[in-house]
Amino acid sequence: MILVLDVGNTNIVLGVYKDKELIACWRLSTDSERTADEYGIQVVDLFLHNKLDPSDVEGVIISSVVPNIMYSLEHMILKYFEIRPIIVGPGVKTGINIKYDNPKEVGADRIVNAVATREIYKRSAIIIDFGTATTFCALTEKGDYLGGTICPGIKISSEALFERAAKLPRIELIKPACVICKNTVASMQAGIVYGYIGQVDYIISKMKKEMMDLGENEPLVVATGGLAKLINQESKFMDLIDPTLTLKGLRIIYEKNKE
Repeated sequence: MILVLDVGNTNIVLGVYKDKELIACWRLSTDSERTADEYGIQVVDLFLHNKLDPSDVEGVIISSVVPNIMYSLEHMILKYFEIRPIIVGPGVKTGINIKYDNPKEVGADRIVNAVATREIYKRSAIIIDFGTATTFCALTEKGDYLGGTICPGIKISSEALFERAAKLPRIELIKPACVICKNTVASMQAGIVYGYIGQVDYIISKMKKEMMDLGENEPLVVATGGLAKLINQESKFMDLIDPTLTLKGLRIIYEKNKE
């Protein structure tokens, strides 16, 4: 078995692979104040709850956009699994040619998603990850990572409205039936959800044009992240949702680097 960890600003997603099958998946809150032992006890308990033996783990790989949590996570892996993890970053083989001005600036999660998309779908693609931030990444058919766009996530947008406007409440992120709404909560939901759908579709359309102007075939639009389903209900351009895209990418990168 191998253990894969995708460390985001809000959550840590953990997956356990047996060969190429994802046999367990969990989500923990990201907290840089937790110690290695606190994370270790929690992760081992998750293994035991799912009737998995932590000693069966042969390798670990971590992708992180939160540098100040890495000390605790790396020491947790060393102490509780007796394995030195692979950390996605410079020097790790991915098979992706990064065309960013400074390749070190690209978030590890974006590269992992690009690796998974190239290996699985084998065509040019726009990859959207709906996380704390929403990222849009352009990938050519031959595996060039061209760059992309970063936006505030939909939850950040919703929280900002609640925190900055004295009379507006915190709301649940659901899609109302219309945009001409007759109460404050529905009006906020319509503005945030439909407004975000419009933003997503406009960015996709612009990215498609720029990629096709470079000679690429029309790219596949692949989405991942917790709120992908909400946006996909009305989006004109999203082709498919792959909720475990990042975990798949981590497994693929592990296989490229395990020796």
